[in-house]
Amino acid sequence: MKYDFDQAHERRGTNSAKWDGVKYIFGRDDIIPMWVADMDFPAAKPVVDALRARAEHPFYGYTMAGDNLRQAVVDRMDEKFDWKIQPEWIVFTPGVIPAIEIALKALTRPGDEVILQEPVYYPFFPAVKNAGCQVAASTLKLVNGCYYMDFEDLENKFKARPGMTDSASRVGTIIACNPHNPVGRLWSRQEMTRLGEIALNHGVPVISDEIHCEIVYRGEKHVPFASLSRELEKNCIVCMAPSKTFNLAGMQASSIIIPDQKLRQLFKEAASGVPDPNLFGLEAMEAAYRFGDEWLGQVLDYLEQNLEYALEYFKQHIPRIKPVVPQATYLLWLDCRALKMDDMQLRNFMRSKAKVGLDDGFLFGSSGSGFQRMNIACPRSILVQALGRIEAAVNSTRE
Repeated sequence: MKYDFDQAHERRGTNSAKWDGVKYIFGRDDIIPMWVADMDFPAAKPVVDALRARAEHPFYGYTMAGDNLRQAVVDRMDEKFDWKIQPEWIVFTPGVIPAIEIALKALTRPGDEVILQEPVYYPFFPAVKNAGCQVAASTLKLVNGCYYMDFEDLENKFKARPGMTDSASRVGTIIACNPHNPVGRLWSRQEMTRLGEIALNHGVPVISDEIHCEIVYRGEKHVPFASLSRELEKNCIVCMAPSKTFNLAGMQASSIIIPDQKLRQLFKEAASGVPDPNLFGLEAMEAAYRFGDEWLGQVLDYLEQNLEYALEYFKQHIPRIKPVVPQATYLLWLDCRALKMDDMQLRNFMRSKAKVGLDDGFLFGSSGSGFQRMNIACPRSILVQALGRIEAAVNSTRE
């Protein structure tokens, strides 16, 4: 069927965090919210149909992930990424961030360092803290508008540094983000292999957040970390979910793929007391993976058009703000440093002057200072309105 993503739907009144939370989050209700990674598109019809059918069965008791769902995940990995996994490798959790917190608990000791490549998805920071660990930040290199890993710095994170009481670092794990949020990089096979080899050489496992793995632009292809080699397969926990791909974040269901039996057992032990995904989340996941590709193909085409429109608009009308061109995700990382504002001034400018609700770059780490993150997964009319507001606000300032 043909989906109409141009149609703007009223989401206020549904307890939408994105729309009903505007005044609470931004302090005013006249803002266009473009912050949280939540698309303003209705879910795929097969998902809606599956949820309706399940709701008709009037029993909503404790639910387990069945064999059909496990096989749907197995088939998805094979069809999309040529990654052959086993059903027993999969552990279902109520979200990727809860899974990362479980993984940190399983793989680290209190006081350990966890390597994050900043700027990076800001919920990682409290996840590390909640595990009793501390962040070892490795800043990505921005060169000619593109981000790269700093492998020399990654290696240095395993060496003793001033202030350390031990003779060497106590790095417990690396959290990799691929595709990277917020900068939109889809790391290459070579880049991820080198990161994986650094981890192997120093005896630490990798937690790979791959939640955006199916939102990739034309000509790009995601490579799961665990599919790179047999050695890396046994040294990682891969976090995936249909939530970003199929706009199902409220369903809170993720598939965590752990090929190594020992790591999988540690993860399960650390997950004690964490609830399973709810029954509708499991139902939505299976329906999306089995029958959602027609919708997904159309969404990706629409996102590509939104991206092209936004990039050209900034170039022609708001050249002082320079977007980092993404290879993946529907999140646009905006370099606003030419506006010469500090972080609080930039925040207030976007909220009070432009009246758009974006994510502040400094939340993603110190290297995000001067940036903003913008969600472009919305009907074109909303995107046009938001860009027009930013243009008017920027033009009202002096260079």
